[in-house]
Amino acid sequence: MIPTSDRKIAAALIEEAIQNGARQFMACRELNISERTFSRWKNPATPLEDQRPVAIRPTPSNKLTPAERKEIIKVVNSKKYQSLPPSQIVPRLADEEGRYIASESSIYRVMKEAGMNNHRGRSSKPQKRTITSHKATGPNQVWMWDITWLPGPVKGFHYYLYLILDLYSRKIVGWEIWPEESAQNASILVRKAALSETISTAKQPLVLHSDNGSPMKGASLMETLQKLGIVSSKSRPRVSNDNPYAESIFKTCKYRPDYPYKGFKSIPEARQWVLEFTHYYNFEHCHSGLNFLTPNQRHTGMDKEIFSNRTAVYEAARQNNPNRWTKNIRKWALENEVWLNPEKDESNETNETNETNKSVG
Repeated sequence: MIPTSDRKIAAALIEEAIQNGARQFMACRELNISERTFSRWKNPATPLEDQRPVAIRPTPSNKLTPAERKEIIKVVNSKKYQSLPPSQIVPRLADEEGRYIASESSIYRVMKEAGMNNHRGRSSKPQKRTITSHKATGPNQVWMWDITWLPGPVKGFHYYLYLILDLYSRKIVGWEIWPEESAQNASILVRKAALSETISTAKQPLVLHSDNGSPMKGASLMETLQKLGIVSSKSRPRVSNDNPYAESIFKTCKYRPDYPYKGFKSIPEARQWVLEFTHYYNFEHCHSGLNFLTPNQRHTGMDKEIFSNRTAVYEAARQNNPNRWTKNIRKWALENEVWLNPEKDESNETNETNETNKSVG
């Protein structure tokens, strides 16, 4: 429904456009209003206010009577049914007492109107948790980390790869392999990564995002983060895609052609392979999410110079053979802001999820 104030403004704008020479149907189309609606608004015999809220409508023939509503309240509050949901009350009434008082949805509606449709049982009430969102405008502002399995020498035996990724540049800033998962191992990795990247507590606080695994919440890791001035961030419980970039790099790692899918013979062998992969990923891998820069180029601020050179090459190619270019050259640039789990409207959730999936790879 369009409020009365908006109707007056729209009608005045259309009249002004008509007085200035515009066609009525064109002016109405600009405001997404039909000519018939505009004519009805201008008719002095028609009330300008929307009459739907005050319209008198006939009572539905199948509406519950006050006596039926009272009976529903009496049944759901009885000792026999007070702990049961309507989905169980309705069939039990039919089986045990041979009667039908209302449908499950009608009982739910009556209970809600009476303020009785509350959470039952000793279990905690479901909560809708706000998604954790972070923004990075430069390297070493937001890190993401996770743990994945690496196959061992025999089936069922695994090593654990701990890996930290920078949100802004997607650079691997720290990694290590251990035979077990623990918060103590994680704290060692964080200290090594902070030392490698010369993280200082005097600068903007660094955010370290992870899921809710046991090593991510251990006391030794929390103590290390506090000493280093690093802010801990967690994904929502039981939500697997709140840490998408950390999950994505594990797929990139394990789908390398030389990945030893039959297993590593020892931890030193696994560390040597991951060391070579890290060098390849940081210095050679042209990341599609970075417009085909390497993570190290983005991390060290070389992106503007490289994109400028690419643009010059493409412009020269178009000038040499303009017939092959029907449109402008490719845009070589990146956004200055990189978001982890950006807030989004529900109406655009599907489209933005598809775009995120493209940029993660």
